[in-house]
Amino acid sequence: MKKSPNFNGIANAYSWMEKLTFGKSLARCRLALLGDLLHSHNALVIGDGDGRFTARLLEANPAVLVDALDASPAMLRALVDNAGIRASRVRVHVADARLWEPLVPRLDLIATHFFLDCLTTNEVASLAKRLRVAARPDAKWVVSEFAIPEGAFGSIVARPLIMALYIAFAVLTGLRVFRLPDHRTALSQAGFMLAKQRRFLHGLLVSELWTIAPTSTVQQP
Repeated sequence: MKKSPNFNGIANAYSWMEKLTFGKSLARCRLALLGDLLHSHNALVIGDGDGRFTARLLEANPAVLVDALDASPAMLRALVDNAGIRASRVRVHVADARLWEPLVPRLDLIATHFFLDCLTTNEVASLAKRLRVAARPDAKWVVSEFAIPEGAFGSIVARPLIMALYIAFAVLTGLRVFRLPDHRTALSQAGFMLAKQRRFLHGLLVSELWTIAPTSTVQQP
């Protein structure tokens, strides 16, 4: 098991770093499918950075309770601050998602925005199997991620840009992953199926909604 990257040092700068590099595109990607999440009650949000998605989810869905998981205490403090008056509906967990066992056995919402790209494909697969065990049959998993589209844009623009981002985060946080995981295969093999997808910036960013596959059965990881 690799040592967890340390995002504490960039917690206060996370928002402006994002806006400086991608403007509002990452925010639009995170929130693209928010309208599909308004009837959830027990949500697990993993690696939401300073918590801007969590804040919007709490505002849009007055019934949802959120378990927020992150290895960075500083990021979780920022998340709670951004939740404001709705922070009473948030429980925070300082832990490595690669090891953490869900405390809510019947999750109906999982959210991972620009987090799975910090894991290897095998680590995403292990996480997905554990979350499938904890998920209700009607659970939804919303994913926002970088992607390398096919064609010239993917090879000339997207691939070098994503590698540059990995190098930057390796320097700033100690992240030791340098390629995007195959999260779609990992989620599919764990019993989830892709229900909806939106693309941004010519396919560099994707927002996906996953549900439980009708034929899937719960297997202990």
